[in-house]
Amino acid sequence: MYNYIIGKVTDITGSYIVLDNNGIGYQVFTANPYAFNIDQDYKVYIYHLVREDEESLYGFKTEEEKELFLKLISVKGLGCKMALPMLATGSVSGIADAIERENILYLKKFPKIGDKVAKQIVLDLKGKLNIDTSGLENDNTMDELIEVLKGLGYKDKEIKGIIPKLDKSLSIEDQVKESLKLLLK
Repeated sequence: MYNYIIGKVTDITGSYIVLDNNGIGYQVFTANPYAFNIDQDYKVYIYHLVREDEESLYGFKTEEEKELFLKLISVKGLGCKMALPMLATGSVSGIADAIERENILYLKKFPKIGDKVAKQIVLDLKGKLNIDTSGLENDNTMDELIEVLKGLGYKDKEIKGIIPKLDKSLSIEDQVKESLKLLLK
């Protein structure tokens, strides 16, 4: 089992990087290959998947990313090809916070994650993640606020126009009320 590989990135594609370590090029699937630079050395944390018909390496820039990935693939109905895009489009702490707060709407925004899988993620992982989510309250509240306002029929342009005027210290309910007042002016 591999824990990490230190090497130089020699190639980048849409879904993987090639990591050269002592003349051996490892094909490593990553959440965001373009976060790496060619000809630069990296310590990439590795998950080695071995199945009857497949052997793959999945790489992560931090141990936290790797740990969240391992927790996600332990969920029934969620495999590597569904968990990796979650890490590509969401932050580790943002996903962990959504799981802890049972924010199904946030989880459903990821590719291939429907209502059933999102609920299964919360059921299986709530209370089991050891990831610091402090300081994220505002980011997730803002995402939630935008989703609520879109659900009420407001356009992105209208929403973006009022967001700088909002008091970020308010609860989500109060932010929605304040947003509606501003949008009705």
